[in-house]
Amino acid sequence: MERSFLFDQLSESEHEQVLFGSDPDTGLKCIIAIHSTVLGPSLGGTRFWNYNTEEEAINDVLRLSRGMTYKAAVSGLNMGGGKGVIIGNPYTDKSEMLWRRYGKFIESLNGRYITAEDVGVSTRDMEWVSMETDYVGGMPKYLGGSGDPSVMTAYGNFVGMKAGAKKVWGSDNLEGKKVLVQGVGHVGSLLCRHLAASGAEILISDIREEHLQSVSSTMKCTVVDPDKVYETTADIYAPCALGGTLNDETIPLLQCKLIAGAANNQLLNEDVHAKLLRQSEICYLPDFVINAGGIINIGAETDMGYQEGMARSRTEEIYGRVETILKLAEKHDLTTHEAAMKIAQDRITAMKKLKSSF
Repeated sequence: MERSFLFDQLSESEHEQVLFGSDPDTGLKCIIAIHSTVLGPSLGGTRFWNYNTEEEAINDVLRLSRGMTYKAAVSGLNMGGGKGVIIGNPYTDKSEMLWRRYGKFIESLNGRYITAEDVGVSTRDMEWVSMETDYVGGMPKYLGGSGDPSVMTAYGNFVGMKAGAKKVWGSDNLEGKKVLVQGVGHVGSLLCRHLAASGAEILISDIREEHLQSVSSTMKCTVVDPDKVYETTADIYAPCALGGTLNDETIPLLQCKLIAGAANNQLLNEDVHAKLLRQSEICYLPDFVINAGGIINIGAETDMGYQEGMARSRTEEIYGRVETILKLAEKHDLTTHEAAMKIAQDRITAMKKLKSSF
């Protein structure tokens, strides 16, 4: 009997559970993927996106949820990895009832999955979800939550970028460095603010004109055509849009020395393209390491409310984490992706042994 596309993928990626939800009355079509709960309940934002096919949505939620497992593990958090996607147009298809129905779906999982904001989703959307379930992170600060995770995600990306710059150029000073930010939505635009304050020369690219106008109206920057991103000369390339931008076609075109961006799953093929970047003498900072500020921010939500100082100090630890990964990669002749995965997987394996010993 021919095996199914989905079960082949689940077997390969070692997911624990994948759930599909549909509600014709609200138009909800969603998928929640729980990759691992070894370290704790799975945490990962919900992405609202107009996928071309259902297969594309499945691929995305599987890759994103797996990435969340390793993001939490390498960051020292007691959380597992999960992700939710809603198929639809985030600009036209949202409604209170859709979000509340989605909240009921999450509630049925009894805490195995905790959601938050992601691409196409706002804190206001999460308020509606929270009307039906308590398993929501990143709630607005006026409700005791940590607020928009993009703020700390961008800060962590900036901190990690500085650590990468120190490795490449011997100094973490970004003044005068030419940084190309691809995707200037929530995270990308906030990253540009940090770069502007550091004295970097900023180049921006985005498929949405309103995003470009918003950033270029508040700071000095150069707009790059989306079709010219990969061949544009820059010191640092910061992919902050969707994943898969580092692949067979783009890597040979790159004119940079350091890659440090917040987009998830930047490597189209983790093994092949991490090695291709090393062969090209481009220092790649694994996305799940330097974009962990958002999940760290949510982890700073405690019974006493959001602890912003804790979130900031733990996000700043990304600097040292990047240094450790770069040293490990050099010492053992690994790609930076392999080094980061080793640290994360070692922690997961140790926890499995600990849990099985009682």
